[in-house]
Amino acid sequence: MRRRIVMSMLVGVILSASTFLGAGPASAAPPADAVRPVGTPVRSADQTADTPHDAPAETPTGTASETPSGVAADAPAEFGTDWHDPLTAAPPVARPATKSCAVTVAEAQFRDFTPYRGTYTPPGGCGDRWSKVVLRLDGKVKGRQFDRLGYLHIGGVEILRTSTPEPSPDGIQWSVEKDVTRYSDTFRRAGDVEMLIGNVVDDTYTGVLDVKVALTFYAEGGALKSAATPDRVLTLQDGTLTTPRNSERIVAEVYATGSGGGCEEYWYLTVPDPAPYSCKADRGPYREVQIKVDGQLAGIAEPFPTVWTGGWSNPFLWYVIPGPRAFDIKPIEYDLTPFAGLLDDGRPHRIDVSVVGVPAGQTGWSAPVDVLVWQDVKRAHVTGALTEARAGDLTNSSTYTPGSEERLDTVGGHRLTTAGYVDTSHGRVWTTVRRTLADTSAHRWTDGENTDALKATWTDDETVTVDGRGPAGVTRTHRTYTMDGTTTLAADDRLRTVVTLGDRAAVDETRGGRRTAWSRLDDTYAGDATYTANVPRDQRHAVGTTSERYRLYGSDGCYDRALVTVQGVLARDRSDC
Repeated sequence: MRRRIVMSMLVGVILSASTFLGAGPASAAPPADAVRPVGTPVRSADQTADTPHDAPAETPTGTASETPSGVAADAPAEFGTDWHDPLTAAPPVARPATKSCAVTVAEAQFRDFTPYRGTYTPPGGCGDRWSKVVLRLDGKVKGRQFDRLGYLHIGGVEILRTSTPEPSPDGIQWSVEKDVTRYSDTFRRAGDVEMLIGNVVDDTYTGVLDVKVALTFYAEGGALKSAATPDRVLTLQDGTLTTPRNSERIVAEVYATGSGGGCEEYWYLTVPDPAPYSCKADRGPYREVQIKVDGQLAGIAEPFPTVWTGGWSNPFLWYVIPGPRAFDIKPIEYDLTPFAGLLDDGRPHRIDVSVVGVPAGQTGWSAPVDVLVWQDVKRAHVTGALTEARAGDLTNSSTYTPGSEERLDTVGGHRLTTAGYVDTSHGRVWTTVRRTLADTSAHRWTDGENTDALKATWTDDETVTVDGRGPAGVTRTHRTYTMDGTTTLAADDRLRTVVTLGDRAAVDETRGGRRTAWSRLDDTYAGDATYTANVPRDQRHAVGTTSERYRLYGSDGCYDRALVTVQGVLARDRSDC
């Protein structure tokens, strides 16, 4: 019952999609020391705020977790009032050694849900064709605050979606870098800037988010030419898209986030009736992000199961190392090129994005759309046709097994094939896109949700075949997302969370049956943190060990970095390759 009581206290501060877009918080925040025990499903962005300030954990025998083998043993016995600034093991953005020009696009202190608005002007002195464009966000915050979601638009185009770390009483600083070269078309023109990281500052939640964002443009130089980027970057106008009539390749980006609206921040834990759990969805946890063109299904994708920096009821897991993608939320990409013949008629076409599985009438997802377009410069009008749009049956089955340990097993999946051609100045080009989704999860919990556990795997396989002038080119992408975690609230109110998250991808490109490029990504996070719930900060006696290993290798080289923290102290930072 304790979990349900705390849940009702916290539900008012869940960041709904409408709040994220600027409507403001639904209600007042919970008491400063209201900590959601195990049951409150995986704490998420804006629910955590200052929830437990504690740490890792007791082992099954009740002793504090040990310092990992090979790690310096000079970490404090428990979390203090300050810890290492947030960082990730992901690689920095490579920067060319050419002339650069920097432009500050936003500088603001976010205290509420008022967006920052300004004007962007292209840089002078670096030309208007760049070898690379790099975005850098620098932030700082001090005191007590929830994790918050944010976005940055230039000329209406979303170029960054992010979330924030939770601060220490003494204050933290963090940064985010992103390669935004693909938006070069947007950066060549002056445009309006809008940025928002919705926040609440009051007598309890004191952290003001102080943020600066800059773009650095790297000019061409020597053998380094301008990057191959889309010719146009478009946004929807009243839900419709009008492409140039000579578009020969079209890719939609959707920055889909389950950002609030009740339990959609942790959609992977929802259950249908009659299972007795506090987060409900009519058909359980299966989610699928769909895009439609004029009502026709054009793309399907698994949403990434982002865990925000208060997730799994335990902020001590994320104070230094966030979960994968938490600071740089990647868009879902849909290759809409099979629809180019239809879209190139010069008329507006309806584009709809929806999330399968969200209960009817419930908010909680935000899904802005950017559209990247490559044009045939030698032809004013490219014609073509959609020749196939075939979807398999969507499967979604959740089986509830009652008992002293309740259990919900879910299996879901979907297939979609689209194909079409365009008649270009260099001949007829066929594009076929095949995508297959699969989701399996086992959710276990006890009465009162004092133990709450999930083991889940999501796969998203995509094959894009382009057949035209010369041998056919094929790009195969296999994405796998994993989550394996357990939160337990003991009789003495010691709350322990043990969780592992995985973000993996394998990409292979072939031409005429011969591999031309390949890559393998494995980003794995692991954490074990414990604290005493329902007490003031100075009595939480938090301990915790967290780690991340980010490996990326392939035809472009190798990157391998591992981080380990103990009680908020960076204990290991190792790079291989």
